[in-house]
Amino acid sequence: MGYGLGSAGAAALNSHDADRRTVAVMGDGGFWHNGLTSGVGNAVFNQNDQVLLVVDNAYSAATGGQDLLSSRADSMLRSTKHPIEKAVRGIGVTWAKTVTDTYKIGALRDLLVTALTTRTPGPKVVVAQSECQLNRQRRVKPQRAQAIKAGRRVVTERFGVDAETCTGDHACIRVSGCPSLSIKANPDPMRTDPVATVLDSCVGCGVCGANAHAASLCPSFYRSDLVFNPTRRDRLLARWRAVWIGALSRGVERRAARLEPAEVNR
Repeated sequence: MGYGLGSAGAAALNSHDADRRTVAVMGDGGFWHNGLTSGVGNAVFNQNDQVLLVVDNAYSAATGGQDLLSSRADSMLRSTKHPIEKAVRGIGVTWAKTVTDTYKIGALRDLLVTALTTRTPGPKVVVAQSECQLNRQRRVKPQRAQAIKAGRRVVTERFGVDAETCTGDHACIRVSGCPSLSIKANPDPMRTDPVATVLDSCVGCGVCGANAHAASLCPSFYRSDLVFNPTRRDRLLARWRAVWIGALSRGVERRAARLEPAEVNR
């Protein structure tokens, strides 16, 4: 609809006799550009029954990552740290909530359900506040590489998909849209559908697994910790885990072998 015009567009599509609420989405840059006045202010004035989701990543991504009024960075030249929720309440919004960790998909989903079902009149505003992973990785990757080079112990999270559990319906890819989620050949010769897989570009944000859990998709996702420059305790723990996993796996393999049909001699 236009930069920061999501709420204005929702007002046009959501009349007073509509049987359901319109959901509008805008970023924090679009919000401060014109969304606060042309969108939220208009919705308050006309008592428009819409739900507005403001994606707040603390900078203007559309124009290069500059600071905004709601940015949490300290600046000697700009006035920052003005919350979006406080701004919408200042012009008359009575139902406004801020989520400070949008990677908790289940909590954000529950809040959106509440916003869509509450009887509070006028616009409902949800501020989804988390740092963009692209911006975060630009900051933490050099720090992590320097620590590993210096020989310090560094632990990073990685997510994966158990190929034997994955059913191959790829709902996780459709729901998440993460560029690190892809497909690979099915290891089971009895199944032809490719299974989901997590590429090495995974940054460990956890959205893929949280989406799968919140939507009750499947139990295929798992989290693993990559330890760089492991200590003696890390090595001992890894050996102990390998022994237990091997012992438990042998029992499963023996039970599976009993179920296999005996080979027929011809």
